[in-house]
Amino acid sequence: MFDLIELLFFAYRDFVGDADRLLESMRFGRAHHRVLHFVNRHPGLTIAELLDILKITKQSLNRVLKELLDLGYVEARPGVSDRRKRLLFTTSKGRRLATELAGLQTRRFARALAELPEDARSGAIEFLLAMIEPAEREQVAALVWREHAGRPRTP
Repeated sequence: MFDLIELLFFAYRDFVGDADRLLESMRFGRAHHRVLHFVNRHPGLTIAELLDILKITKQSLNRVLKELLDLGYVEARPGVSDRRKRLLFTTSKGRRLATELAGLQTRRFARALAELPEDARSGAIEFLLAMIEPAEREQVAALVWREHAGRPRTP
């Protein structure tokens, strides 16, 4: 399995490298990218939900989130039913950056999938889901395909 382990390392290096170069020019890192990505994809996410998704401590999130809030990429609004909760949203500036970062990674996926057989996307989805801890798969699928009731879209 060393070949798969090493290929995954190299694929991940290049997949995040595209975004890393842009983020570095802004003095941001991968943690900023992850927060921005999930807040942009799931407007109104609570801090507790974001902590659960990222599997990080509140202390780790605080520094990154504070920077994104202070620099105007993310905003926190009080909850509708519980005003003590802070709901996170990207600003227009945050949406632009999140979209630009996703565009870089989308192009890499598109290029890779174009080199493979037509059904490769569904195989990739199955493989990536299988790499996730079994107890977490349903929760991850529900998050990723929220608007589709937890069902992967066909390629």
